[in-house]
Amino acid sequence: MRVANITRGTVVAERVRVARSTRDRTVGLLNRDGLAEDEGLWIERSPSIHMFFMRFPIDAVFVGADGRVTKVVPALKPWRVVWWARGARDCLELAAGAAVRSGTRPGDELRLVDAP
Repeated sequence: MRVANITRGTVVAERVRVARSTRDRTVGLLNRDGLAEDEGLWIERSPSIHMFFMRFPIDAVFVGADGRVTKVVPALKPWRVVWWARGARDCLELAAGAAVRSGTRPGDELRLVDAP
């Protein structure tokens, strides 16, 4: 899958894995050493996240049920927590800097689309 920013006409990430199961949502990126610039993880039903035991910073983009960005946390460092992103249902985890590069901001509409 890939994530498109419909509002800005940009691609946020070309290669996105969707975490739907409890196991995938719990493990997230914990077993990774990093993310490529075009890679991400879309975690369903995750309006808050923690960075305990993470090895690298990420951009966290929180998205409501309507696909609208509710909050962007750039360069979130390991051992930090985002307790609650008001209005969010899901969280898109990206390589640090990816949200800025794509111009993604609160209010933008994101959409998961099949990668070509």
